[in-house]
Amino acid sequence: MKISNFFASILRKVNALIDLESRNPKLFHRNSHYIWKCAYHIIFCPKYRYKVLVSPIDSRMKDLVLQKQTDYGYEVLEQEIMPDHVHLLLVVNPILSVLQVVNKIKGWTSYSLRKEFSNLRSLPSLWSPSKFISSCDAVTLEVVKKYIEGQKI
Repeated sequence: MKISNFFASILRKVNALIDLESRNPKLFHRNSHYIWKCAYHIIFCPKYRYKVLVSPIDSRMKDLVLQKQTDYGYEVLEQEIMPDHVHLLLVVNPILSVLQVVNKIKGWTSYSLRKEFSNLRSLPSLWSPSKFISSCDAVTLEVVKKYIEGQKI
């Protein structure tokens, strides 16, 4: 009897989640087997934290990050490029490793930016190997968005 109550409780929660998702389809992602919303606040910076991400490099960097969304399995919710670091707010499919997605973004942008902007070729590498990755709950998501938007004030 206790097991059936447990499964009934899970079924109610799943149905409530599906109902919430159907009323606000942008809130969650879904496929045939699962529903998810895995948002991450990511920060990384150039090697030695040099202030090289200035115009027009910063706008090109934003374009490159947006360009690979489908290929690398993420969605950009917010991004801000500062002269010495990058803020990204990404939704990443849970079957993918967020670390691998970030490394792919860093690799692609480094290759492309160094190819297009000769002043970046003098750096030993564009990006520092370090990165900050934090998951964002739905409640804190708005706070993180406002924080990222407020970076360029």
